[in-house]
Amino acid sequence: MKIPTTTRRAILLGSAALVATGSATSAFAQEEMDEPAVGDRDVIVVTAQRREQSTLDVGINISVADAEALKTQRIEDATDVVAITPNVSIKENVPGLVPVLTIRGVGLNDFSATNNPSAGVYVDEVSLSSLALMNFDFFDLERIEVLKGPQGTLYGRTATAGALNIVTARPNFRGVSGMVSGSVGSYALKEAEGNLNLPVSDTLSLRFAGKGIFQDEGYWFNESLSRDVGRRDVVLGRAQALWEPSSGFEWLLKAEVQQGRSELGGGEFFGAVATTQTPAGVTCPGSPECADSLGYADLDGDPFRGAWSVDPSYDMDQLTLSSRIEADLGFATLVSVTGYIDFDRQWSADTDATPFAQLDFRSEDDVEQFTQELRLSGETDFANWTVGAFYSHDDIRTTYAGDLSDLLNTTSFTFSDQESSSAAVFANAEWNLTSSLSLATGLRYTDEERTNLGATTDLVSLAPASFLTMAPFGSPPIDLAVSDAKITDENWSWKLGLNWKPADNTLIYASATQGWKSGGFFAGVATNSAQLEPYRPEKLVAYEAGIKGRLRAADLNYSVSGFYYDYSDVQTFIREDIGGIPVQRLGNVDSATIYGLDADLAWTPLALPGLNLHAGIGLLDTELGAFTAGTGPVPAGNELPDAPSFSFHGGASYEAELGSDIALRLSVDGRHQSSSFKDALNDPLIKADGYWTLDARLSVFSEDDWDVSVWGKNITDERYVTQAVNQLSFGFGYRVYGAPRTYGLTLTKHFN
Repeated sequence: MKIPTTTRRAILLGSAALVATGSATSAFAQEEMDEPAVGDRDVIVVTAQRREQSTLDVGINISVADAEALKTQRIEDATDVVAITPNVSIKENVPGLVPVLTIRGVGLNDFSATNNPSAGVYVDEVSLSSLALMNFDFFDLERIEVLKGPQGTLYGRTATAGALNIVTARPNFRGVSGMVSGSVGSYALKEAEGNLNLPVSDTLSLRFAGKGIFQDEGYWFNESLSRDVGRRDVVLGRAQALWEPSSGFEWLLKAEVQQGRSELGGGEFFGAVATTQTPAGVTCPGSPECADSLGYADLDGDPFRGAWSVDPSYDMDQLTLSSRIEADLGFATLVSVTGYIDFDRQWSADTDATPFAQLDFRSEDDVEQFTQELRLSGETDFANWTVGAFYSHDDIRTTYAGDLSDLLNTTSFTFSDQESSSAAVFANAEWNLTSSLSLATGLRYTDEERTNLGATTDLVSLAPASFLTMAPFGSPPIDLAVSDAKITDENWSWKLGLNWKPADNTLIYASATQGWKSGGFFAGVATNSAQLEPYRPEKLVAYEAGIKGRLRAADLNYSVSGFYYDYSDVQTFIREDIGGIPVQRLGNVDSATIYGLDADLAWTPLALPGLNLHAGIGLLDTELGAFTAGTGPVPAGNELPDAPSFSFHGGASYEAELGSDIALRLSVDGRHQSSSFKDALNDPLIKADGYWTLDARLSVFSEDDWDVSVWGKNITDERYVTQAVNQLSFGFGYRVYGAPRTYGLTLTKHFN
């Protein structure tokens, strides 16, 4: 599926750019719709419940970023979703790779391509089956929706944490339109984007979109290579066709390709013991200035500088095909959503973060998935209802070629081939008890089967012997861990809730929801077959109550919700020593409890035209039950990984006219997360401190014509940890940092 460079550039130049329409606030953005009445501007239409509704009619905590907010805040991939809502965190297990989304403390403390996200991720209603599929860049989007709490009685896969709905801009019949955009920025960044909407007839419309990211300088400097790493060369293209032969039928076809020929960064090393070079006052273990067992220490004081020993190249190819058919049957509407994804990538991880080959791995991941969903929905005087069925099949193959030569005098090979089939039926209804009170009910049955064939093998490839198995050189490869197993999970998910609208602009809701995530198999490097034993499904029962509305007199939108989660069989990593070797095992903790609060405000005062303010806070308290690790029993009371107790996002934008057709807009957005642990053991050495980031953008523009913007992200150059791993039994560990300060200039031209 490799696309030649000349062809990629041609695709890019022949496409058009990111849509820039809608409101300037992320929590209360506005989709294209008829001009709202004064006092209602900022009330938006979403499809969180698979029908068009105002957010004030949806009894779910939901945050939305429209096209304008995505552009203003440069929300460009999944790692940026934290900018639009509190109580959400994202980490990358490898710098530039494997993003994991955690919502209200419920996430997936894993890195394997074979694992499903705890938060369901949907692109145009097609669910993504693998963590590997989260590595993509956003372009030509209509909006992003973040739903908190278990989902599954309405569509797609079940999810315990929530759902991330990504909605691309689709073709329309409003005439030929589009835009082109180009950016230059720090780290030798060059970007080009474009889109073109092209009605061919009264019944057929096409849309083409593309984006190219060419960053010729990386954030990181690799002393082993004597150059920067983290360069990017990414091209994305999308073509859609919308056919509407009659008012009651539409068929949307989409084809999308993504190709990356980029590089990854490296984690910051930390060591175990002090040496003569360790500065006075440095505490060992846990600091970069401490050394590992081979005497390496990182003394430069720069978390983006290291001496990594692996090839930084990251190659990725993806093809996505989807079909959405909607037909009005009179008594109901039938929707069919079909999706196919073919994805492969190659990358390396230096998990010792040193110039030595201690725990270096070259990985290849191949994902092939097919999904089919059918929904029938209708409305009567008594209820809005939906019934549906969902089927998915995915085949995920992953390998790790390990170089342990400097630590254990050997090389290894790990592979996993996992196939999963899932079938589900679901029903959801909102019953009108009175004109202002409704009862929400939902039920889902899921039957899932998963097989795993995998192993880790010591290749005994170096003389005189492997120090991993003590086998002499010349011995045949030795299997350390083997799995050939099948698991079957059957489960019920459900929802029961009340929605009360005491006034048109106010919704008070309460619900109890049960979500479920299937069990599976660990697919990483294992030294004992016990590590490859399947982990159990996890279950979460969520209780939530909230109020949302608009105070017209104050021009204020608000949303506040409190929640309590009863969490069972929590899937998480537990560090253990098996056979004298420290390993990470993906298993279950019997129970956990979570409670907290989400609050969002958006103020668009009519008395101060052009001013928009928005803010959100998240409060979170999490507690794991007791479990057993390699160090012995761990009592109840530990916090869940990646669950900061306080999070905040907020911003302001101001727009002023400079002339009859020219305006200026200044936007500033900030984000804060308090400290958080990175494993179930609550290891203080890899605890991430709290941090603040600040972004800004200044634009001069002519509405629907042109735009010139200067922007900066993390403009205070905050150095903050997003992930960390402790392997001090080997003498080392590493920390992954968020991106440093970046800035640039963007020119955009619209045409109609």
